[in-house]
Formats: sequence, structure tokens, C-alpha cells
Amino acid sequence: MDRQPLTRASSPTPPRVTAQDLDAPPVRHQRRVVAGVLVAAVVGAAALAGCSSSGKTVSGVASAAASAVEKGASAVASAASALGSAAGGAGSAIASAEAQASAAVSAASSAVSGIKGGLDAKGDVTAGAVTTGSDGKPQVPLTVTNHGQQSYRYVIQVNFTDESGKVLDAAAVTIQDVAVGQSSQATAHAHRDLSGTVKAEVANAVRY
Repeated sequence: MDRQPLTRASSPTPPRVTAQDLDAPPVRHQRRVVAGVLVAAVVGAAALAGCSSSGKTVSGVASAAASAVEKGASAVASAASALGSAAGGAGSAIASAEAQASAAVSAASSAVSGIKGGLDAKGDVTAGAVTTGSDGKPQVPLTVTNHGQQSYRYVIQVNFTDESGKVLDAAAVTIQDVAVGQSSQATAHAHRDLSGTVKAEVANAVRY
């Protein structure tokens, strides 16, 4: 029997990978995934290294950041509360000033209207310039001239106003026995300190 020489089976030659094959969609996708993983690994390592070199753990850094945020929020809340209190205080002061002005006007008006049988006498009264008295409050001189046919007493309501005409305070002044054809002086005083430009007007006057 003839023997045939033994030959070794040749291994299949692996296919060669070309540059074109690397650009194929599946390969490109895998390359992107690998690159992403490498970038994440590098960033993570850098973060851990930074935390390690500063002696802080990742959880410690997170805790410090949360604490800073909490302190910042607390500071903002405190500032908002302070602003609210200031606004509320200013509003209360304005309301109080308006209430005092209203009460003063009501009292002065009542003093005039309470005169029974009184005659209108605004034409007999003139007001001078407003000045500041020794007590620091506005005051205004009044001159009353009796144009009637007999001696009269006068009750005068004076309103203190700002430049726009808003009433800030009011006072009632009584002048005793002004003879016919004669004049008399008096001074109306505001009840409280008033800021800004203050004017005065004779709001009402009666003689009796």
C-alpha cells in the first residue's frame, strides 16, 4: 500500500484590516464608546486625586458644598426678612403720621364748628410765612382784622400742608375780643415736627 506524504493543514490566513474597515460604522461606534470610557476614567481619577491631595473625601466635598448652599440660602432669607421689616416699619410710620394729621384736623374743625351762632370770618384773617419755633415745630403768625359792626371773638382753623397741599397737621387758635376796625395778632403752632417745605392756610374761621 502506497503511503502518501503527510502534509499539515495550513491555518487560514486572518483577514487584513484596512483603514477603510476601521471607518465602518460598527468600528467607529466602538471607538467612540472606548474614547468616552477613557475620558470618564481620566476625569474621575483627577477628581479623586484632587480630593485625596487636599485631604478631603468625595463625600466631604459634597457635604461642604451643601453646607455652603444652606448658609447662602439662610443669608438671603435673613436679608429678605430685614428688608420686609424695614418696609413694614416705614409703612407704619407713614400710617401713624397720617392718623395724627387726621386727628389734628378733626379736633381743629370741631373747635370751629362747635361755636354756636358763629359767623364766617375767613375774610378777616391773613396768615404770614411759616417759620420754625424754638421747640423745632412749624408756626405761622396770624393777623385778624375786625370788619364787623361790633367787637368779636375769633376761632380760627389753620392747616399746615406740604408743597402739594397735603395736610400734615392742623391747629385751632382763639383770639379774644377784637374791637371794631382793629387788628390783633396770634400765632398758630403745629403739634409735631414736620419735614420738608411746610405751608399754612386758613381753612376756616368764625367770629361770635
